[in-house]
Order: sequence, then C-alpha cells, then structure tokens
Amino acid sequence: MLERAAAVVPAPLRAQLPPLRLHPADTLPVHVHGRQRGHDIQLPRELVLAPVGDDGADPALAALLHEIGHVLDARLGLSRDPRLLDLAGWQLRPRRFGLRDADNRLRDRSPDPYELHSPKEFVAVNLEHFLLDPRYRCRRPALHRHFAARLGVDGAGPPAAPCPEALPFVTTGGLGTTPPLHALEPARVYAVEYLFAEPTRAPMSRWGHGMLRLVVCAPGRAPGPDCRFDLDHHRVLSFRAFVDDVQISSWRGLTGHYPSRLFVLPLSQVVDEYTHVELRGLRSVPLRLQPAEIAAVVERAAQLHWTYDGRYTFLGNNCATETFKLLHDAVPRLASERLAAITPNGLLRKLERRGIADASLLDDAGAAVRLGYHFPAADAHYRDLFEVADSALGLPVGDADGWLDLAADARSPWLDQGDLRATAALLVLEEAALRRTEGRARDVLKRRLARPDADATGSRGLLEQVLVAEGLLVRPAALLAGVPGYGLPQAEELQAAGDRAAALDTTRLDQADRLRQEAEAILPRGMQLELETTRANIARAASRLRALSASTD
Repeated sequence: MLERAAAVVPAPLRAQLPPLRLHPADTLPVHVHGRQRGHDIQLPRELVLAPVGDDGADPALAALLHEIGHVLDARLGLSRDPRLLDLAGWQLRPRRFGLRDADNRLRDRSPDPYELHSPKEFVAVNLEHFLLDPRYRCRRPALHRHFAARLGVDGAGPPAAPCPEALPFVTTGGLGTTPPLHALEPARVYAVEYLFAEPTRAPMSRWGHGMLRLVVCAPGRAPGPDCRFDLDHHRVLSFRAFVDDVQISSWRGLTGHYPSRLFVLPLSQVVDEYTHVELRGLRSVPLRLQPAEIAAVVERAAQLHWTYDGRYTFLGNNCATETFKLLHDAVPRLASERLAAITPNGLLRKLERRGIADASLLDDAGAAVRLGYHFPAADAHYRDLFEVADSALGLPVGDADGWLDLAADARSPWLDQGDLRATAALLVLEEAALRRTEGRARDVLKRRLARPDADATGSRGLLEQVLVAEGLLVRPAALLAGVPGYGLPQAEELQAAGDRAAALDTTRLDQADRLRQEAEAILPRGMQLELETTRANIARAASRLRALSASTD
C-alpha cells in the first residue's frame, strides 16, 4: 500500500510532509476508516490488508490519502483559506461581519457526504479525489485549479478524454420546443449583466428582483457587441424560492421552508413574465468583467446548478444575497469588494458605486431600449396602442386600463370596426386582457385548490404531479438519482439526465395542459365565459387583421 501511495503522491507534495508513521490498528471503531494524530496515522488492519478491487477501487489507499490530507491541512492551513471556503460552499453571510454559513448547502452530487461535516474533512476528502480521480478536474474544475495552485502539483493524471468545454444546464419553463438539458460553452458568453426587475408596491417585490443575464452569442458568431441581438440564445440565472404547494405562505418564506433554486431561464420568458404579466420594467446593467471572469461566473453557476440545495428566506437568503454570493465566489477580484447586500436594489447600487456595473448605458432611454439594456413595462406600450385605436374609433373609455377592465363581450363589437393599425393595436390589447383575466383566474384557483373541495380533487392531484415534475427539473441532481458520479456530470451521466429531463418535461407539459382544462371547468361560470370570450376576441381580431393585410397587398 505504501508503494501505491508513493506512486500517486507526487514528489513535490511528499516534500511538504513530515516523516509519517503508519500503524495498522485493531481498536478503531467500526465506522472509522483512519485516524491521524501528529505524525502518526492509524488505519484498520483489515483495510490495510484488503486487496485492490477488480474495478481498481483501493479503499486503503483512499483512507491513507485522507489522513495525509489532514497532515497537509495542519501544515498549510488549507481549510482556513477563504478562497477554499468560498469554493467549497461555506459561503459568506451578508451583513454578518464576515461570518460564514455554518452549514454547507452544496450537498447534491457529493463524492462523500462526510466532506460536508467540516472544512477540514472537505479538504481531506477532496485530496483523495484530487490525487486518485483523473476526472476530478472535469467534475470540480475550480477546486482542482485551487488545489493545484496551493499544493504545486497537478493531481491525478489527465483523463482519457479531455474535459468538455461546454457546461450542462437544465432550462426550465420552456414550451417543449427544445430539450431542457443543454450545453453552454463559456467562450460563447460575451457579457454578464445584472438584470434588475423594477420594484412594485407589493410587499414581496418592493425592493425589486435581482438576476444575472448571460449575453450568449449565437453558434458561429465571434464574441462581440453583435451578440446582444442574439436574444433567443440569452439565458437568465435567477435564484428563486421553489414554491412546492398551492399557495405562497409569507411565514414559510420568512423562515426558510421553501427550497432556493438556481433557475436557468430563456431571456424571452423572463422579459414576458415581468414586462407583460407583472407590468414591471427590466434594467440590464453590464458588469465590467474580463473574459476569464465571465467564464468563471458561468462555471460557478453550473456548479451551483447541479450541487446547491439551499433554503430561501425573504430577509436573509434571497435573490440579492444569492446573486452576491455567486459573483463573490466565482471572481476573486470581486471578493475583495464590499458588495454584500440583502436587497436587489441595494446590490445594484453597490455594484455601481464600486465601478463594477456600468449604468451609463441606460442614460439614453431610447438607445437603452433599442440595444436591450432596458425592457420597459408593457403598460406604457398599452397606453400608446390605446391611443392609436381610440383616435380611429372613439372608444367608449378614457384610457387603456379602462379598456382592459371592460367585459370581453363589451370589447367584441369594436374589433370589427378598425383599420389595419387600429385592429393591430386592439389585438395586442386583447392579448393583454387575456393575461389579466388568466391572472385573476389563477388567484381564484389557488384559493379553491387550497380548500378541501371535492370538486377540485382531480385538479389538485394534477397540480401536485406538475409540481413534482417541476421540482425535479429545477433540482437537476435529482435527475441523476441512483447514477454514480459527483460534481458536474460527465458524458455518461448527461445521457441519463437528458433522457429523464426530456421525459419529465413532456409529462409536465401534458399534465399542465390537462390541469388548465380541468381547473377552468371549476371556475365560476362568469370567469369561464370571460376567458372563452376573450380567446374568441383574439381569434376574431387576428382574422380581421389577416384580411386587412391581404387587401392592402
């Protein structure tokens, strides 16, 4: 065993070790695989004498390297290194004067849960894999670089196949047109921007919502300013509470009962969610990062995506603190800046004051909209559209809000009277009316499904199935339950994850469609009619618009 150890511990690393004495022991507790005291290492005798497994597994060697890791840690202070603690998952606690979380929440896809016991055990466990597993550099790339720099050695030899350049992400909330599991090459990310959803008067959003936007270049395009227009490829990293029940509970949000997940979302979906549904503007503020720092942010996001199992708390671990920690842990330069904040608008102010976020690109309002630095709330657009339709038709209300508040059957007759521009405007307003009515219907359904209502039993069961599927998709490690591996999944694991994600997404979409149909059937009859009439209005306006367009050709 000592010969095997000498073969995997490089000479520069051996030179940093004191003389060590190995003692096969018969008195160690059954659950203890080794013990180190000073220069003495004890291993269970039966472990020392055990042969190497047919698959190459060598538990005795791994146990010896684990204890050697403790010796190196005692001499070099590896487990006290702030950078190691950042990467390992003992994250800083904003507003806690430099204190760190007592628990390590990077617990998914761990090679050995014992590493989460303490930073010292983390160092020891990871040294085993650093020296024995050639794919450690692929599975935990940032930690591999850190250990290599601190120890002066490159760890286990290079893997048989090079590490993939692309990093895996599971995009949630899509419409089934693309597979949920996809690979993103950090080199294709031209910029990282702080995406800020503007505040509202609602208690949960009065400080806004903070996210990161990845400006991803289309395949084949060299990174550059034109990548800003590849909007279909842009992705948003958004830390959110995953609400796994029918109704949001403010108390559960305050006390950490909801999981915190890193959602990876298409930019178009986020823009629609905030500007059209919630009627909130979005500001996309570029961060001054070098290409290597951008790559580090993407890599850290991927690591969190597959390993993080956090708890959301409204005041202590929210979108702002999670985004701060992602930037802090990914980019050492930013770790030296005082960026900690517990509100999204507070984090934006600090990023601007430290010269990291460049808000000057939003000074010219028109250019900011054209170049995608600002996505205004749709209510201003609705006002403009109402004026177009009103000037042509003399509508019976004074503003867009009044028009949207009308019953759908009161709006219907006006859809046949406008010219091309007025009809196009009314079509968009009718789509807005549908969003508003659907939002009201969802609120009614949440209250209905939260009650023990026999008529809602089927819908409640479908909703629970949808939530289970979504819960697996937003916690990608769950896609690999029972599949060996740790850290970033490799090719063989990604095949299994991709198949499971695609099947789950198909099931989710099918169940969501059935849920919509069944849930609408238990709405009050007046609300059902409003939804039916509004959808008919949209079809009616679209048909007239096509006819008017054809007549002008």
